[in-house]
Amino acid sequence: MVLNYKWTLKDADFRKNRGTVFSCFSCGGGSTMGYKLAGFDVIGCNEIDPVMMAVYKKNHNPKFAYLEPIQTFKLREDLPKELYSLDILDGSPPCSSFSMSGNRGKDWGKKKKFKEGQKEQILDTLFFDFIELAKKLQPKIVIAENVKGLLLSEAKTYVNKILIEFDKAGYYVRYDLLDASKMGVPQKRERVFFCAIRKDLYKGEFEDMFQTIPILDLVFKEKEILFKDIADKKGTPLTALYHTRWEKRIITDSNFGDITLRTEGQKKCFSDKLLRYDYVPPTLTSGSSMVDYETGLNITDYVKTLIGSFPLDYDFNKTPAQYIIGMSVPPLMTAKVIDKVYKQWM
Repeated sequence: MVLNYKWTLKDADFRKNRGTVFSCFSCGGGSTMGYKLAGFDVIGCNEIDPVMMAVYKKNHNPKFAYLEPIQTFKLREDLPKELYSLDILDGSPPCSSFSMSGNRGKDWGKKKKFKEGQKEQILDTLFFDFIELAKKLQPKIVIAENVKGLLLSEAKTYVNKILIEFDKAGYYVRYDLLDASKMGVPQKRERVFFCAIRKDLYKGEFEDMFQTIPILDLVFKEKEILFKDIADKKGTPLTALYHTRWEKRIITDSNFGDITLRTEGQKKCFSDKLLRYDYVPPTLTSGSSMVDYETGLNITDYVKTLIGSFPLDYDFNKTPAQYIIGMSVPPLMTAKVIDKVYKQWM
C-alpha cells in the first residue's frame, strides 16, 4: 500500500474491498479517511458535536449517522443489522483528562460540558461506554486511539481497567505507543492504539505466558518528514506582543514558553510552537499557534493540512481547519495501522 501525506479526495482510490467499519467519536473524519485509504467501507458514525457531524456528513455522506452521546447510542435497540456484522468498530474517546497538556488527575471523575453546549459527560468513563458498545455489536476487530498520557504514572491503573473490560467483552487486546512521524506523517504525534480481536477469531500466538496479549507487529520506521519539506514561507503576521517575543528567540527555543521563561522569568504561551526547518513539526493541537521559526509568520492552513495528512481538498465547512485537524487522528496514521492489522489478523 503506497500512501502519501500529500493527497486529495478527488484522486483517492477508495476500494472498499477489505470490510466494513463504524466510527465512534468520529469528529471531522480523520480516522474514517484512514480506513478508506486502506480499502475499508466506513458505513456510519456516532458523534456528539453537531459542528463536527456537519463536517463529517459533508465529506463522507455516511449511510448511518447518529448525532448523540455514546451513552444513549449504546442503548439503542433499533440499530441496523449491518452494525451487528462489522469487521471493525473504531473509536477515539475524548482524552483531555489524560492529556499531558491538561489537568490530568484533577479532572478524573469530573463531569465536563463541551463548549458547543452538549451533554455533560465524565470523560474518563467514555472508553468503557465504547467497550460496552463493542460487547453489544461484537465486531471482529476493535481499534481505539488515545493520548500518550494514558500510559504515564497513575493513569496506568485506568489502562488495566480497559484491558479487563475488553476481556469481559470477549476480546484479546494489546496496546502500542506509536509515533506518526515514523509512519509518513509530517508531525511528531505520539498516540496509544488499542487493537482488539474477538477471541473466537484469533488463531495466532501470544506474547505472554498467560495467553492474553495477541501478537501484532506495529513497528514503523519510515523516513521522517521535516518542516522544511512542507513549509511555504507564507502565512499571517504575529501580533505585536508575539512578534516582540519571537524576535528574542534563540536556536534552542521550541515554543514561546521557552522565550518568556528566559526573557521574562515566567513560562507563558508554552503551547504556542516554533517550527524549525530541520525538525519534524510538533503535535498540531486544536488551539495552539504554529509559527515558522525563520519568518515569524503563523503557518498557513495549507501547511496545517499537510501536517495532519488531511486531503488538500477537504471541506472544513467554515470551521477552522486547525481545530478539526488538531482534534482528529491523522488519516495516514490510521491507514498504516489498519493495513498491518488487516494483513496480520484479518
